Amino acid sequence: MKKRLLSFPKLVAFLFLLLMAIIWVVPLVWGLVTSFKTDIEFKMEGFKFLPVEWVTTNYTSLLVDNYSTPLLHWFFNSLIISVIHTLLVLVVVSSAAFAYGRLRFKGRNFIFLFLMATMMFPGVVNLIPLYKIVDTLGWINSYWAAIVPGAAGVFNIFLVRQFLANIPIEYDEAARVDGAGDFQIFYRVVLPQLKPILMVVALFSFTGSWNDFLWPSIVFNDIERMPITAGLQLLQGMYNSQPTMLMAGAVIAIIPTFIIYLFAQKYFLESMSLSAGIKG
Repeated sequence: MKKRLLSFPKLVAFLFLLLMAIIWVVPLVWGLVTSFKTDIEFKMEGFKFLPVEWVTTNYTSLLVDNYSTPLLHWFFNSLIISVIHTLLVLVVVSSAAFAYGRLRFKGRNFIFLFLMATMMFPGVVNLIPLYKIVDTLGWINSYWAAIVPGAAGVFNIFLVRQFLANIPIEYDEAARVDGAGDFQIFYRVVLPQLKPILMVVALFSFTGSWNDFLWPSIVFNDIERMPITAGLQLLQGMYNSQPTMLMAGAVIAIIPTFIIYLFAQKYFLESMSLSAGIKG
């Protein structure tokens, strides 16, 4: 009887998670199979989940000899922006978290609490002043307009700092006794133990940069410089009457994030335990 009582909550949890998985997966699969349908079949009366005839014309029309909507060019623009942005985030966040978590300087706690307080303001509040700054620097229609803003995300700094708090400070003291300076302690002692949480930060940063739509739509008006999210808006305007073509563009756009989640999920699970960075 006791075992049945214990298994019932697990059964409910399993059914709930299964339902959530179905709700998330079915639209994704439907979009994928729709991208292989013809427009005529898609607009036919009745509902058929799988296409009667599998075609790849939607993809070839977008990727080959399409100068008005250079989807492949947008794809590589997004790839360049997201990769460089992620690397910049890792450098800034790891060094900032080390400074707030390990170094001793006047006003450290006050500055950190002030940064945490800025999280209460919605991001759209910064759009106008941020655009003015980017325009002053001459970064409009430049990759830097999408790379630099957001590199010092407060939440990421907080996440890494909390992870760092669970790494014994005795490691730092032992390295300092051996003559290591702050940079050597950070690079050789602390940074290797931050790998799980930095992988999660990289995952969030890459997907956030790749999926960002509002900011790129504001700072990019050159078709050749656009990332894929802003480009899909133009795609919708041009192929509004061809939903299968739009689905093909959407499928291409989600490929990188899907691959990253597929291979980096173990690091995300490791980060759920703040003691994962401690080596025995």
